Amino acid sequence: MIPIEKTGIEELSFGDSKEDIFHILVNKQISPDGIDLEKLRLADPRNFDAALTSAGCIIMLNEIEIDELAKRGEIKKTDLHQSLYELASREGLL
Repeated sequence: MIPIEKTGIEELSFGDSKEDIFHILVNKQISPDGIDLEKLRLADPRNFDAALTSAGCIIMLNEIEIDELAKRGEIKKTDLHQSLYELASREGLL
């Protein structure tokens, strides 16, 4: 399992609406400086999931998904890093 200190949170936006803003839990062992957005933008859309995984993406949720999980009490928006880390752990992604 990856320790929380080896992860980080990044925000990726493709627009201004809630479905276009994503929060990504990143494996800093793979991408110590965070996800290279320029490289990600150049990725083949058919292989976008593979590009995210190779860039260190552990879990990626948009604002709508974040809001829904917060409403259900599964995450805390005030501590998104810890919450997404715990969610990824529960889901077996770490």
